[in-house]
Amino acid sequence: MATYDGMFEALGLSDWCEKDSSGGPMTMAQLLAQSNGGAEEKTPFWETPFPSLDELNQSCDAIARTRDMTSWVENLFLSVKDGLKLVLDPITQPLSWALDGSLWLFETLPWFVVIPALLLIVWFATRSLALVGGVAVSFLFLAFIDHYTPAIQTLSIIFVCTGFSVALGVPIGILMSRSDTLQRISLPVLDMLQTLPTFVYLIPLIFLFSVTESKLYGVAIILYAIVPVIRLTDLGIRLVDKDVIEAADAFGMTSRQKLFGVQIPLALPNIMAGVNQTIMMSLAMVVIASLVSAPGLGVLVLRGIRNLELGVGLVSGFGIVLLAILLDRVTKASLNRINAAQPR
Repeated sequence: MATYDGMFEALGLSDWCEKDSSGGPMTMAQLLAQSNGGAEEKTPFWETPFPSLDELNQSCDAIARTRDMTSWVENLFLSVKDGLKLVLDPITQPLSWALDGSLWLFETLPWFVVIPALLLIVWFATRSLALVGGVAVSFLFLAFIDHYTPAIQTLSIIFVCTGFSVALGVPIGILMSRSDTLQRISLPVLDMLQTLPTFVYLIPLIFLFSVTESKLYGVAIILYAIVPVIRLTDLGIRLVDKDVIEAADAFGMTSRQKLFGVQIPLALPNIMAGVNQTIMMSLAMVVIASLVSAPGLGVLVLRGIRNLELGVGLVSGFGIVLLAILLDRVTKASLNRINAAQPR
C-alpha cells in the first residue's frame, strides 16, 4: 500500500485512479517492491514523504509523474521550434554578420594597428594618460604571453554584443519610462532574465540555432547583458527633475524635443552606468558561451577545466580579469567626464 492510498479512498477517487492502470514504466520503488515479492513496509509518520507528483502517482495512476510533465514541456517546445526558428532566423541574422565581420576585422588587422587604435579610442573617451598606459601595458603583456588573439576575439564579441544591447535596451528603457503599464509588464521579464542561471540561456538556443552559427552565443550574451541598460535608462529618465520638465513645457517644447533635448542628456549618467554593467555582464557570459563555440579567452578557460591544465586555466582567467578591469575603468572614466560636463 502506497503512502497516499487512504487519501484517495477517503475522497472516493479510487475508480478514477484505477482507470489508467498501465501507468507507463514502473518507478525504481515499484521495481524494488516487486522484487521483494510485493511486500511493503509501513512508512513511519515522521518519514511521510511530501505529496509530490511521483508520490501521488504511486497511489493514483491517473496522476502524471514528474518526468511526464518535463516530457510535456519538451514536446511543447519542440512543436513550436520550427515556427520560432522561421521567425528568429532572419531577425538574428544581422547579429551573426556583425559578430563574424568584427572577428574577421580584429583578427585580420595586425597588432600594430589594433593596439594603437584601441589606445586612441581610450584617449578620446577618457582623456587619461594613465588609462592609456594601462591599456597599452595590458595588451602588450597579453601579446607577450601569446594570448593576444583570444583576448582580441573576446573584446570583439563584447563590442558587438554591447552595441546591440545598447541599441535595443535604450529604446526599451525610454518606452518603459513613458508608460507605467509597460513598466509593470516588463519588470517581471527583466527579473527573470537577471536571475535565470547563465547555463539555462543556452538550452533553448541550442535547439533553435546551429552550434556553428555565431548568433547562438550572441543572442545568449545579449539576453543576459541587456537588463542593466534597460533598467537604468528607465530609472534615469524617471529621475529627471519635474521642475525641469515643467520649464520645458512652459517653453512649448514637444515630447520629442523634451526627450532628446532634456531627458536623455540629464539621464545620460545613469544610462552610461547601465552600459558599464552591460559590458561587465557581457564579459561574464562570454566565458559561459565558450561552451557553444564562442571563441576567445573562455575557450582556454574551458580547456583548462576539461584537461585539468591548471596553468592554462589560471592564466587565461587572469586575462579575462585584466580585460574586465580595463573595460570597467575606461567606462567609469568616460562616465565621470559626462558627469563633469552636466550643468549644475
